[in-house]
Amino acid sequence: MVKLVVFDVDGTLVDSQHLIVEAQRRAFSEHDLPVPPRKEALSVVGLSLPDAFRRLVGEAGPIESLSHSYRHAFQALRIDPDYEEPLFPGMAELVERLHRREDIQLGIATGKSRRGVDHLIDKHGWDRWFATIQTADDAPSKPDPTMLHQAMREAGAEPSMTIMIGDTTYDMMMAKGAGVAAVGVGWGYHSPGALFGAGAVTVVDSATSLGDLFSGSLDASRTGSMTERLGFS
Repeated sequence: MVKLVVFDVDGTLVDSQHLIVEAQRRAFSEHDLPVPPRKEALSVVGLSLPDAFRRLVGEAGPIESLSHSYRHAFQALRIDPDYEEPLFPGMAELVERLHRREDIQLGIATGKSRRGVDHLIDKHGWDRWFATIQTADDAPSKPDPTMLHQAMREAGAEPSMTIMIGDTTYDMMMAKGAGVAAVGVGWGYHSPGALFGAGAVTVVDSATSLGDLFSGSLDASRTGSMTERLGFS
């Protein structure tokens, strides 16, 4: 059976926190609104822009205008060398290793735009590495499970053979809603405790620890769901 490993992007693959916080600062300043504290700014990472700003300013706020300003600021910052978006340590090697395995397909499910994901893929030479790519342009915002439903349909994978890897409660809740195993990463924007509370079967603290999940159970000829193969049920 197809095994599908789906990655979130910001906070999971990519350390984009400085760029995100600065783009938010510029958007709020342009609207003469109080700039959210860093922790609050990062708490909405993973949501689509309208949903993120809805949480930050409320339904009555200038949601669409803030989203437009943020996109403009983000695109400008992306070419600024002071606001690089590096991959987290070890993630480039892990993605490449999983890509080379014949028993695994890779996917992406992110609140980023399709344009942002295309930039990431071009930058890291990941063209054709992912069997499915779901973005904020393709589906409702996390934690709605539509992204994962679409990803599984495109990859030909069943929920029992799919795993979602992310750093926020939105990722864990999306996975739970889609009936797939959820693994949290501890280097992102939500705490391990919050990730467990939202449905994570485990939270790893490094790319090495994440890779270890796949080097053992999945390599063995075990039967059962991804959760069972990873040793969590």
